[in-house]
Amino acid sequence: MKLYITLFLTFTLAFAVKAQQFSIRGKILEAGTSNTVPNATLLLLNDGDSSQVDGIISDLDGNFELSGIKEGVYILKIQYLGFENYFRTLDISQDVDLGTIRLRQEDTDLEEVTIEARRSTSQNKSDTTLFNADAFKTMRDASAQTLLEKIPGVTSENGALQAQGENIGQILVDGKPFFGTDVRTALQNLPAEVIQGIEIFDQLSEKARLSGFDDGERLKTVNIITKPNRRKGQFGRVSAGYGTDDRYLAGASINDFDGDRRLTFTGLSNNINVTDFSSDPNAQDNARPQNGVISTNILGMNYTDTWGEKIQVTGSYLYSSRENIGQDIRFREFITNDDSDQLYNEVSNDTRLNNRHQFDMRLEYDIDEKNRIVFIPRFSARFETETSDFSGETSNGSELINTIENNRTAKNKDFDIFNRIFYSHKFDKPGRTFTFRGRISENWNEDRANRTAVNQFFIPESRTEIINQQINRDRSGSSWETGVSFTEALSERSQLELEYEIGKRINDSDQLIFDVFDEDPIQQQFVLDTTLSNTFESKFLTQETELGYQYQTEKVRMQVEVQYQNAKLDNTQGFPRAFELNRTFESIQPSFRLNYQITENTNLQFDYDTRTQEPNLRQLQPVVDNSNPLQLYVGNPDLDQSYSNRLRVRFRSNNPETDQSWFLYASSSFVNNTVANSSFIAQETTEIQPGINLEPGSQLFSPVNLDGYWDFRSWSSYGMPVGFIKSNLNINAGAGYTKRPTLVNNEYGFNNSRRLSTGISLSSNISDQIDFNLWTRMSFNNVENTLNPNLNNNFFNQRARLNFNWIIWEGFVFRTDINHQVNKGLSEGFDQSFTLVNMSLGKKIFNNQRGEISLNVYDLFRQNNNIRRNITDTFIEDTQSNVLQRYFMLTFSYNIRRFAKGTDIEDYQDLMNSGDGGDRRGRGRDF
Repeated sequence: MKLYITLFLTFTLAFAVKAQQFSIRGKILEAGTSNTVPNATLLLLNDGDSSQVDGIISDLDGNFELSGIKEGVYILKIQYLGFENYFRTLDISQDVDLGTIRLRQEDTDLEEVTIEARRSTSQNKSDTTLFNADAFKTMRDASAQTLLEKIPGVTSENGALQAQGENIGQILVDGKPFFGTDVRTALQNLPAEVIQGIEIFDQLSEKARLSGFDDGERLKTVNIITKPNRRKGQFGRVSAGYGTDDRYLAGASINDFDGDRRLTFTGLSNNINVTDFSSDPNAQDNARPQNGVISTNILGMNYTDTWGEKIQVTGSYLYSSRENIGQDIRFREFITNDDSDQLYNEVSNDTRLNNRHQFDMRLEYDIDEKNRIVFIPRFSARFETETSDFSGETSNGSELINTIENNRTAKNKDFDIFNRIFYSHKFDKPGRTFTFRGRISENWNEDRANRTAVNQFFIPESRTEIINQQINRDRSGSSWETGVSFTEALSERSQLELEYEIGKRINDSDQLIFDVFDEDPIQQQFVLDTTLSNTFESKFLTQETELGYQYQTEKVRMQVEVQYQNAKLDNTQGFPRAFELNRTFESIQPSFRLNYQITENTNLQFDYDTRTQEPNLRQLQPVVDNSNPLQLYVGNPDLDQSYSNRLRVRFRSNNPETDQSWFLYASSSFVNNTVANSSFIAQETTEIQPGINLEPGSQLFSPVNLDGYWDFRSWSSYGMPVGFIKSNLNINAGAGYTKRPTLVNNEYGFNNSRRLSTGISLSSNISDQIDFNLWTRMSFNNVENTLNPNLNNNFFNQRARLNFNWIIWEGFVFRTDINHQVNKGLSEGFDQSFTLVNMSLGKKIFNNQRGEISLNVYDLFRQNNNIRRNITDTFIEDTQSNVLQRYFMLTFSYNIRRFAKGTDIEDYQDLMNSGDGGDRRGRGRDF
């Protein structure tokens, strides 16, 4: 509460003081012509450190105006795809009218033949790649995701969108967060036709952006730049459908944009496995099938606005209610310390009902030109009910060792509060800054469960064990962290940083397990099982001191840092046996970063850093988890923190004349004291804790610190246009290697996996009447185990997808989405290939053709399935989950498009060609 009061008083006092502000205006034309340059990007930079002060995009007539500018010296930078960058130094002490600014095209002259240069599809600037959305044709009702998947280097991997080899972590719209980190919801809520450009870059952490020193924390980010004439109005999509087997879908996404104020409302209800709002008429927007049969209800809102001239705020709220009825078959080959086999088969059924509330907010307050505050609160609450059962059996390949039949019901509650605040101050001397940051979080977890199990053991003789338990687990956690940093310019090109940080994490867990005796038909008896119950608290205090040096020229940015960390771990158990364990860790953590701008469109980045990772509460808590009595788990309070060395290399190159682009990525990490799972396979009845026995053939898993972990991953992409078919070609390839240390019956070994992959994609760039995206990817995998060569294995996976959309004639639309998957080399019964075909035939209706009625079919040939392979340090696992199969659905959808007037001639022609004149005299028009 004190924090909120302090913020309120700070804001109130700051509003009372208002410095004199000026404006900069002008108009942009093409050099040598009278053509205006709409949608050009203008950046106002500080003359001292080139940090961005403000930014804007020119309107449809090339005009621009920057307002609220403080007195001082600035650099104005103007950039637009296909034109040379424009720079101008401005000394602002009054309103400035720059008149006409002329941008020169990047033309190419060959002897006496003049070749007019077309505007490039992309540009590279340092770690940012900017794509021109107009260079990638989509159908009129396509979503932002459809457009993004046409961008070179963007792929879908295991259900997640990736850009340049890394998962996309967030979506920005005109530089502001949009639906937090929910990437798919953000992309499906924006139509492609409102997008002018797409930026892909690695966003630095809040602390790094404020202080100017890179701390190595990056988030792959996509910034969607909207067209200026689409920033005021209402647009979105509503859909409703009903089909066979009582399948239904109702969803809506409505955006209300008015300059800086932007509202987005999302609603969804369906039982066809659509987990996020989708504007895709075929409903299934994931190339990989969802596990289980899912019913989802969603209500969400995103809000962005500028309060006054100094405060920018974004916020989102999302409520989801989801029921998943799942069935899984899994087969595990456990790593053993000899040539003997340990195999496990399991069949499970699981019904979960999950209700979740999530709220995210970001508030930026520019007190004045030298002081800034950023406040980021987050809250989530989750309520889940579970009804599940599984049956499993362990064998040595020829005879059974043990079996289990398990049933469980549970109710779980989780609450999380996470708040961050940042304050930065710039001194009068350029390069001298002070930054403060703070973080505080609280979380609570409450689990209530009832479980019954029947376990049979066949070695050395047959024996049956019956379990009837009530499980009460309460966990709470709190953490705080604060840090300050000070930077000082040593010269025009170099800067020094001194930083101190202190933080503490406290986790408390109480687990009480009661044996239930129900011989009495009137009243059950509950007896505390002292062997499985536990109360445990873990405290982790860290202090870090860091010294950094940065050197920067026009092409090179180099940074080196060294950090000293002191960490104290205090573990306390109160029940069943009181003990206390105190540990102290000290480490030196160096880092080095290099960014080299080889040419204007070629960039190389190299990162090396070191870091530590403390074990989590479950890994530390010395209580036996008998969720599966055949495979017990117990924590280890003696764990050390791990120490990792990480290297990353990125190379980007783009030729704006040919639109050929290269991207290379490679990363590797070496980890000492990695927290791995050891396994102990009992050959005879073994007491692992007082009163707890491990039966023959059963296993005990426990975390231990092991050295020797190493992984390597690389990814490359090459993109080029294919003019004769008006399409874009993208070729990618990658290689990976992971060396996982393992400990089995106290014998040390490694489970090594190698992966080679390649892929190719072809996306159309023909027109808004026909659109396709065709891609295929294949991977060759090898697994090698040093303890048991019987587990050595090769397997192959190939996935291919064709997404094809065609407006055939008079508004008739044909769409198909075909996914094909091939698996080879998996366990017996899992080598299955399938083809998933989704198809629809629709008819555009209404004069503006914004409405559509369509008949859809999902999984036309009833071949859908979901097979996966998982490789861990203790086993290799193949799983198959139930999935939604064929249904037919009749759907109605309508695209809302109503923007304020201000369209240019191209928009007007599009309007006429679509057959919708709208109300040309009104304040807005619907098209």
